[in-house]
Amino acid sequence: MNKNIAVLGLGYVGLPLAVELSLSFRVIGFDISSSRVSQLKKGIDKTLEVNEKKLKKCLHNNLKITEEEKYLKGCNVFIATVPTPIDKRKKPNFNPLLSVCKIIGKVLKKNDIVIFESTVHPGATEEICGPELEKNSKGLKSGKDFFLGYSPERVNPGDKVHTIDKINKVISGQTKNVEKTMMAIYSKLTKGKVFLAKNIKVAEASKVIENSQRDINIAFINEITKICQKIDISIFDVLKASSTKWNFLNFQPGLVGGHCIGVDPYYLSEKAKKLKIDPKVILSGRRTNDQMGDFIGKIIKKKLKKNSKILFLGVTFKEDVPDMRNSKALDLMNYLKKTNKVNFCDPFVKKISNQNSITFEKIEKNFYNAIVLCVPHKFFIKKGEKNLSKFLKKEGFFFDIKGKFRNKRIKNYWSL
Repeated sequence: MNKNIAVLGLGYVGLPLAVELSLSFRVIGFDISSSRVSQLKKGIDKTLEVNEKKLKKCLHNNLKITEEEKYLKGCNVFIATVPTPIDKRKKPNFNPLLSVCKIIGKVLKKNDIVIFESTVHPGATEEICGPELEKNSKGLKSGKDFFLGYSPERVNPGDKVHTIDKINKVISGQTKNVEKTMMAIYSKLTKGKVFLAKNIKVAEASKVIENSQRDINIAFINEITKICQKIDISIFDVLKASSTKWNFLNFQPGLVGGHCIGVDPYYLSEKAKKLKIDPKVILSGRRTNDQMGDFIGKIIKKKLKKNSKILFLGVTFKEDVPDMRNSKALDLMNYLKKTNKVNFCDPFVKKISNQNSITFEKIEKNFYNAIVLCVPHKFFIKKGEKNLSKFLKKEGFFFDIKGKFRNKRIKNYWSL
């Protein structure tokens, strides 16, 4: 198949996609960030999703990384993988999507295909992106002169098992020819199945409910955690017992942040409101998870005297990734900073909010009143409970949010 593909947005989703597709097609990887482009051209991926050796190999073959729009003119398939964040009011922010449509629209030609992988509410591809592409093109019409497709991203940052070349992909297009082209492209991308959804709205809905479902399930466990705290039992003991039933869903409590689970439900709930449906369950789950930082903070605060010294281990939004977007670890840290002295150590983060991190080698022994294992990176797990607890004062305590060291012998150990 003679297709020149452009992947626009080279973050956690776009870069792995561009790299894998370049093994079978000529690919232009486009990003508006000059610093990101400069790093990638050197083989450096700060998201840690693609290793340097593989990236450099692809750059020497079918992959070109650029920030110059002129190189997009020779492409006939455009795949947009830009973020879909929320604003301060927790409303969907379509600006990145509208911006990428403007860039693509200017270079659109007849019979070109534009595929979106960004998470949106059902209908957004055809109702928002299509008109924006038309507006910025040279009089072209969606569904007649150029065509739309949708294939929801399923990248799980830091996951080296469910990588983009192994997962199942959902696809859908405006026409049978678009679907045929998408099938040819995505079947080269992954060894997993390529599922053809009934239409674009179905594909969009399938993605946004995946993350909303996880959010709601975690919120339920977080709510049960609050009950367990009141009656002085551990949620982890409860989950261990419940997991003996064959169909129990073993979701874990904790801080739910990031750019997917902590954001996508707001896209779905906003669409529901426009349809005059009250999204009670969706927003209730979001409120519960958004409040979890303060809830855990109050538990820790009760065990401390004012102006205590606290060491935070891990501040990214999840384990083993450098991504700080919507990190709820920061909510917890900021809550405790109001009345205590807080330092943090994270192998992926050097500085946040004018506060420098402490490298593990420079942490003082017998110095802290509390250690909070907030984000259990493999780095900390490998250090082991003895090497982590040695930084505590004699009367200090170790608070393990995700219960990673529950079965270890740590003095003054606490978890949810």
